[in-house]
Amino acid sequence: MASPQTLSEADRRLVAAWAADCADRMLPLFEAEAPADDRPRDAIARARAFSRGELDAAGEIRRRFVANRAAHSVQAPAAKAAAWAAGQAAGVAHMGAHALGAAAYAAKAAALTSPESRDGDAHRDAEIAWQLDHLSDPVRAALKRLPLLGTDPSGPLGTGLLASGALGANIRTLQASL
Repeated sequence: MASPQTLSEADRRLVAAWAADCADRMLPLFEAEAPADDRPRDAIARARAFSRGELDAAGEIRRRFVANRAAHSVQAPAAKAAAWAAGQAAGVAHMGAHALGAAAYAAKAAALTSPESRDGDAHRDAEIAWQLDHLSDPVRAALKRLPLLGTDPSGPLGTGLLASGALGANIRTLQASL
């Protein structure tokens, strides 16, 4: 039986476009430091192509880690978070829960653009507000089908990296607002 974090392929295609939009907003943070590295941009483009039905899940499952490796080519924490947001967006083809990971990393990247914690919090909150404002009703419904963070150990919303720290807080905020 598939994990409830997987979502149906139709739902994954819906949420992939939203996840790509979330990641794309932070892409300039990565590209400012590594303008010749197109791996995150390519991951976002592939997430969009998957959402349109132009790519199949099997092919994207094998390629989903490419953008994550780009994070190792930059130093700035915001640039790293932007690359990870792109990697999470690409991962939606494999498991729908990665859409929340893309949004969480994008919000983290936004927060990291300001050295002052209060300003960082404001940037994060503004990013999460944008993400929520840009949910279509079908995407919102699909994301509501995901288990709450930390309640199902069989995927990215389990007890791992996305459940802790700023990422976990961002996902909890998103899920509470769906």
